[in-house]
Amino acid sequence: MKSEVVQGLSNASWPVLLADGAGVIHGANPAAIRALGEAVAQPGAMLAAFWFPENNSSPVEFLARSERGPGAGTALKLKGDGGRSGNWQACVCPLPDSAQKRYLLQLLPSAEAKTSASDSSLAQKQKLDCALQLARTVSLDFNNALTSILGHTSLILSKIETGSPWRTSLVEVEKSAARAAEIANDLGTFSRPEKENRLQATGNLNQLLQRNVEMFKSAKLEKDVTWTMHFERRLYGSRFDEAKLQQALVKIMENSIDALPPRGSITLHTRNLDLTQPTQDRNAQLAAGAYVCAEITDDGCGIEPDVLPRIFEPFFTTKRGGKHRGLGLAWVYGIVTNHGGGVAVSSQPGSGTSVRVYLPADKKLVRDDVASGQDLTGNQTILMVDDEDLLLTMGETVLSSFGYKVLTANSGQKALDIISKAERPIDLVITDLVMPNMSGRELVEHVRRVSPATRVLSSSGYVRPAEEQEHTAYLQKPFTSQDLLLKVKQALA
Repeated sequence: MKSEVVQGLSNASWPVLLADGAGVIHGANPAAIRALGEAVAQPGAMLAAFWFPENNSSPVEFLARSERGPGAGTALKLKGDGGRSGNWQACVCPLPDSAQKRYLLQLLPSAEAKTSASDSSLAQKQKLDCALQLARTVSLDFNNALTSILGHTSLILSKIETGSPWRTSLVEVEKSAARAAEIANDLGTFSRPEKENRLQATGNLNQLLQRNVEMFKSAKLEKDVTWTMHFERRLYGSRFDEAKLQQALVKIMENSIDALPPRGSITLHTRNLDLTQPTQDRNAQLAAGAYVCAEITDDGCGIEPDVLPRIFEPFFTTKRGGKHRGLGLAWVYGIVTNHGGGVAVSSQPGSGTSVRVYLPADKKLVRDDVASGQDLTGNQTILMVDDEDLLLTMGETVLSSFGYKVLTANSGQKALDIISKAERPIDLVITDLVMPNMSGRELVEHVRRVSPATRVLSSSGYVRPAEEQEHTAYLQKPFTSQDLLLKVKQALA
């Protein structure tokens, strides 16, 4: 209805909106989209979503006033993308000859906004865009450097004798690099536009818990901890951000260790759950469906009844010392609930604590390679492609030390040249997704055309893209040598 009116003003330099009497926006010209953001052009967009309380009337009341007769422009304050505000002189014109009343709303910059507000808003947006681009670049470079550090360190740790005097220092290097990887991941998440957020890959919770236990076993703890694991052998798969969920599980385990006496035990269980109706476990409310549950139980000091209801509150802590800010379990709660799951805690003073993490599951069984002690050696030919030479060196060192024949290329075109001239078939291509000139996705498409039998393992410091979910094996940067070897085994299987 009357959308041609807005189309006729498509070249106008001022914003123009078409709205009905209920405040639903039915049209917006390009200037309105530039001023208020893409949301203004979405179906069902409401004028109220861009309205400030300072306007002294609701959008419906404002539009209705125009029925009383034409008047001078009215001052309006409207919201744009990112919460930025704009000051306008609004002219409203009811449109006749329509089954449903429509209004043409034209927004002219107010006198003060013409010079200062628009320039300031543009400058602020340009600064933010530059900052986000810088953060993305730093995050990617940081991830590449950390992948090299983690890869070499974890390789040496897997070869060095348990009693070596250098082992403790290497473990500390690995822990520091892992902590830096968390910072790089947070920086990348901050810099990534919302539209790039994607679903995560289907992961194996058993493997993630196993790696965490091995990390704590290799660390020099002040307490003698006995670890016991009872893992579901036929575990459902669950989609999760591996780096984030690992941070949550590590925090739970750290709390369990803190609660232990000088000698204590921690037990880990995993199991599948099929809920036919909504279920509640303590404060965790679970809808009907399939879940995987990881339960971490310690025989430590337990939690007092008056403290237990407050454990997820931000900044609440019973621990002393400047490094304890009371954000640990609040952070755990946020990570798990953001995955659509829940966290439940039960405890008795003097009898220990049990933390149960529930994650929505795909009813597809995942392979339990870590728990079964898989042989990580191989003799296949692997082509590793990355524009970062540090990663090529690390990958070649790790894979060749486990028996693989490794070729390297620092660009997509060089990789295709190697494939075309190879004397023996290449069994697996490991490629970074973000490379100049020819991206990893373009390379994968070429590989599938020229060598359909070659398997592909893609890698990136960004969150796994949705189109890579089911068709290509994926390795998130930064990764350890064990992560690389496991993914290679899975991709070749």
